[in-house]
Amino acid sequence: MASISRFCCVHMRPTLCNFTPSEGEKGPSPPITLEHQKTRPCLLRRQLILHTAVSVAAFAVPNALALNDVSEDVRVYTDDENKFKIEIPQEWQVGTGESNGFKSITAFYPTDASNSNVSVVITGLGPDFTRMESFGKVDEFAQTLVSGLDRSWQRPPGVAAKLIDCKSSNGIYYIDYSLQNPGESRRYLYSAIGMASNGWYNRLYTVTGQFVEEETDKYASKIQKVVASFRFI
Repeated sequence: MASISRFCCVHMRPTLCNFTPSEGEKGPSPPITLEHQKTRPCLLRRQLILHTAVSVAAFAVPNALALNDVSEDVRVYTDDENKFKIEIPQEWQVGTGESNGFKSITAFYPTDASNSNVSVVITGLGPDFTRMESFGKVDEFAQTLVSGLDRSWQRPPGVAAKLIDCKSSNGIYYIDYSLQNPGESRRYLYSAIGMASNGWYNRLYTVTGQFVEEETDKYASKIQKVVASFRFI
C-alpha cells in the first residue's frame, strides 16, 4: 500500500512541487490548488468552494478497486458510492483518501516517475448551489478562476496563468489553462467541473488533469482523454 502524505498548495505564488513515494512506489505531484482573491462576498464564497474542491491533502492506495477492462490500453474505474466512472490507461495506479472538508478524493497516475496525473475531488455544496450556472456562465467562471491564479503582474513577477479554452457541455464546465512559475516548466491543466446530488445535497465534482511541458508528447493526449471520459452514473 502506497500513501502520499505531502501537501502541495498555491498561496499567492503557486508552487509546482513533487513528492517522494513511499516504499518505492511511483506517483504524481499533488494537483495544483486554486487560490482565491479577496473580492465581493458572493464571488469570494464561490472561489472558496472551488479552492476547497481542488486542494488535495493525502492519498492512500485502496485495498479494492472497481476497475473494469474495456480494451488492451484502457480500463474503466467505477465509483459506485460516489456515482461516477472514468477511463484510465491500463498501467496507471489509483489512490484514494479523505481530508477535512472533502467527501472523496481519487487520484490516477502513471507507474513511472512523472509530474502528470488526474484527480477527482468531490465536496459538498450549500443549498443555494443548484447547478453549475450558480457559479456564473462558463466564460465568467473560467476567467475568474484563471485571473485569480495569475501573479505575472507582480514585481518581481509571480506565476503566470493563462486561459487556453473553456466550454460547457451537458452541465459540465471544461476549462483548459496553464501555469508557469518564473524559471520553471509550464504546467498544463485540463479540468471538468460538474455537479450532482447524492440524494441529500449537491456535490461539486472537480476532475483535473495536469502535465508539464516536457511531458507533452508522452502524456498530453492521455490526460485529455481521461478527463473527457468522466461521466456520472
